[in-house]
Amino acid sequence: MSIFGFIKGMCDKSEPNAYALTPYLINDGKVHPFAIICPGGGYSMVCSSGEGTPYAEELNRLGYHAFVLTYRVKKKARYPQPQQDLKRAIEEVFSKADEWKLDTANWSIWGSSAGGHLAASYCLEDWGTPKPTAVILCYPVISMGEHTHKGSRNNLLGRNADEAMIKKLSVEVSADKDYPPTFMWYGTADDVVHPLNSKMLRDRLFGFGIPCKVEEYEGIGHGAGLAKDTIAEPWFENAVDFWQKQK
Repeated sequence: MSIFGFIKGMCDKSEPNAYALTPYLINDGKVHPFAIICPGGGYSMVCSSGEGTPYAEELNRLGYHAFVLTYRVKKKARYPQPQQDLKRAIEEVFSKADEWKLDTANWSIWGSSAGGHLAASYCLEDWGTPKPTAVILCYPVISMGEHTHKGSRNNLLGRNADEAMIKKLSVEVSADKDYPPTFMWYGTADDVVHPLNSKMLRDRLFGFGIPCKVEEYEGIGHGAGLAKDTIAEPWFENAVDFWQKQK
C-alpha cells in the first residue's frame, strides 16, 4: 500500500460531512501566532489523522496555536462550499482572538493535497477576511486543468465542469500580484498529484515577484504528512521558518 493509501485508510469516513473546527491551543497565557490547517482527502474525505492533528501538535511544540478544519466533502464539496467553510473558520478564529490569545498579525493557512487546493484557491479571491502572512502547501493540487487530480476536480466542480470554472480555480492561472507568500513541498515519487502542480504555481508567483519557496524530495510519494524519519522530514521546520520570515 502507498503512503497515500495508508493515510486514506486512517481517515474517519464516519465523521459528519459538515463544518467543524478543532483548536489546538498552548495554555500558557501568552499570545502566539497561529495556523489554520486544511487536511487532504481528494475533496471526498478529510484526513485530519495524517495531515491535521500531527501538524497541529507539532506547531504547538514549536510555539504556535493551531486549528484543524473539517470542511464539506463528497456531494457537499461543490465549489464554493469548502471555501466557505474556510472563510467561516477564519472568521471564527478572529472573533475569539482575545480569548484564545492569538497574534492576528502573524498567521498562516496550511493545506495538503486537495486541502492544499482549498488553501491555495481561497487566496485567489477576496472573501472579506484578513490575508494570511503565508500559505504552506504540501504536495498540493493546484491545477484544475490537464495536470489536476481528477477525483478532486470531480468532487469540487463536477464531472462536466465548464472551462471558465476550470480556469478560475486553477491557481497557477488565476493567482495575481496580491497572492500571499507561499511555501510548497512535494516528493519526486508522487504518483497521485503531479509535481508540476507545485512547479507551475512557483513559476506564476515568481513572475509577480511574490516570495515563494519550493522543496523537492527524491523518492518521496504522496500523503507523507510529517514525513518523519525520511529525507523530507525537514520540510516542516523549513515551512515555519519561511512563514516567520514573511511577517
